Amino acid sequence: MAKVTIGDVAREAGVALGTVSNALNHPEKVRPETLKAVNDAIRRLGYAPNQSARLLAGGRNPTFGLVLPRLSHGLSLQIASGASVEANRQGYGLLIANADNDEALESRYTRYFMGTQMSGVLVQAPSSDAALPAVQPGRIPVVFLDAVSDEPGFFVAADHREQGALLADHAIGLGAQRVAVLGRAESPQDRRRLNGICSIMERYPDVALTVLDSGNVDLALDGYELGQKLAALPAAERPDFIIGLSDVLACGAIEGIEATGLAVPEDIAVAGCDGNPLAWSGSVPLTTCAPTGYELGRRGVHFLIEQIQAAKSGEAYAELMAENHQALVKPFMLTRASTVGATPFQVSDAIGLNLGTFL
Repeated sequence: MAKVTIGDVAREAGVALGTVSNALNHPEKVRPETLKAVNDAIRRLGYAPNQSARLLAGGRNPTFGLVLPRLSHGLSLQIASGASVEANRQGYGLLIANADNDEALESRYTRYFMGTQMSGVLVQAPSSDAALPAVQPGRIPVVFLDAVSDEPGFFVAADHREQGALLADHAIGLGAQRVAVLGRAESPQDRRRLNGICSIMERYPDVALTVLDSGNVDLALDGYELGQKLAALPAAERPDFIIGLSDVLACGAIEGIEATGLAVPEDIAVAGCDGNPLAWSGSVPLTTCAPTGYELGRRGVHFLIEQIQAAKSGEAYAELMAENHQALVKPFMLTRASTVGATPFQVSDAIGLNLGTFL
């Protein structure tokens, strides 16, 4: 079977070659009825653009790459959603690579996207202290997501410290007298959450704060065991408010508390700290403080567009790339029955709120 060419598409659609090229690369420049005719012809003929030829000719792939450390956390899925919507809005596609928590694989995917002449690359920072993948400044637009840095480059981060502070404020506002924090603060994100909690609790010396540096933030079983352990303490010693450094830990703690016969929130209130919808399947709807992952992805694309436009204009491009550009995205509270006995809303509604209302 003969290979379908752009000329075949032009003849099928009854338009010029340049019109097909614009439809593929700059659809915003083509009238809607003409764009429909070209796309219909592409579908009928099964045409696929020769990206390799375009790149060999010095072209740029009108697509952004997004490298995620994992797809097992709601934040990464929200980032992907925000980046995809904004990239399409700006006339770009989006390809997503899942590094599956493998730092070497994350660096390899980043290098691969850069080698295929993507128009830009978004990289969600690993959750560990691993260094960000090395990139050559100015070679291709790159933005690091959920990363804080003073180095030259473009960074968009969730305000994890503010997450912890808001939850501590919530506990104080509900009259908590004994607050316990669960989870090993092994990642920079978790340490910032813990710092935010402590910064608020320092103002209330009469409120007891216990930090249990224990519990893998990805294991509900750890939360279950810690919840049981705390619930088994004498009433005068056990916490009346528990904050998990992750929603997974917090949901596990709820199940552990209830297994001892105590009630949430009547006996012990529980809140999570990372807004992970994939963890919200427990018996009591969980209060959490969520980073707006959708907004992280959206602002990341804006930073890519800023670099692309600066490169085209040539004005102060070198100065722009030599500076630090850091955007901080504020979190929001989702107050549910695990702390205040509020009327729960459905998990599906919560996921929609995280993904799409912060445009």
